[in-house]
Amino acid sequence: MRFHIQQESDIPASTQLYNQICFAIAARHYPPGHRLPSTRQLAMQTGLHRNTISKVYRQLENDGVVEAMAGSGIYVRDQQRPREIKGIVGIRNKLILDLDHEVRQCVDNLLKAGCTLQKTRELLIEEIDWRLRCGTRVLVSTPKEDIGASLLIAEELEPVLEVPVEVVPLEELELVIKNSNSGTLVTSRYFLQPVEELAKRYGMRAVAVDLNDFRNELDLLRKMRADSCVGLVSISPGILRAAEVILHSIRGNELLLMTTTPNIDSRLVALLRASNHVFCDRPSLPLIEQSLRQNHSQLMRLPQVHCADKYLGTTTIELLRKEIGLSEEIQHKSKSLPPKNHNLEGGI
Repeated sequence: MRFHIQQESDIPASTQLYNQICFAIAARHYPPGHRLPSTRQLAMQTGLHRNTISKVYRQLENDGVVEAMAGSGIYVRDQQRPREIKGIVGIRNKLILDLDHEVRQCVDNLLKAGCTLQKTRELLIEEIDWRLRCGTRVLVSTPKEDIGASLLIAEELEPVLEVPVEVVPLEELELVIKNSNSGTLVTSRYFLQPVEELAKRYGMRAVAVDLNDFRNELDLLRKMRADSCVGLVSISPGILRAAEVILHSIRGNELLLMTTTPNIDSRLVALLRASNHVFCDRPSLPLIEQSLRQNHSQLMRLPQVHCADKYLGTTTIELLRKEIGLSEEIQHKSKSLPPKNHNLEGGI
């Protein structure tokens, strides 16, 4: 993935690079364990000084997004570390999971580490019980100022998980988990560090979900005619800020960009009047359609509305299902459930 820095932009170059790297990681262009380009490589690609790039990498490390390995480089944090089960090739060229072998190997490794059979049993039962406890419910949390990001995550998780999904502002999260320290904490990678700290303090698990790569939307924006007016509408102010930086980095000042949350009616109407194209998330779409109907007479032309089908990547949902112990039967059943709509009244 190539990064683009607009030198004439009012947005600091370090902020442009930080947001683009975060998006590349969140959208799994750079998956967990991936080695990021060296400061020299990024300097050649972006024209930035290596000190600036090092500063961005340090900020990413402080935010828990990447980890530095001495003498090796900067790597995307493998926060979830899904366990790999190796299979053997059997008849009809199908992989057959040798689960008995995996169990024996796990026990053998613990015995080699000095555990007794009794201690090995206790450790395995404790780990399984902990995972079952974490799977009793899911708490989705982001800062109150960007609770819309939590709503987007919860909207996609509710239909596919067989456990309660609750949205909790980060500022109130500690109070909620004090009363019942069971469940899995879910957040965006942008807010992982504070959520992870609370999870460790109360013996819970924190999982960062990855975003959709928005490839179709980005392709449309790259091909769009210069001087087009583009409107971005989302219930997440954080997504709007990141999208604005990324779009500016790709197209510079070629496109006129307007952004708003859907609950600010006057700004939404102004955006719909001016825009040739409007990109939005699913919760924003009904409010956009309602505003278009109500203000149809005031619009010289109707903008083309592009609604992102997904906010989360498919792979990240599958990983979360496994993390909370969702059975295959439940997984297949949940895929047929209709999505739930969140009430946006009262603002974000």
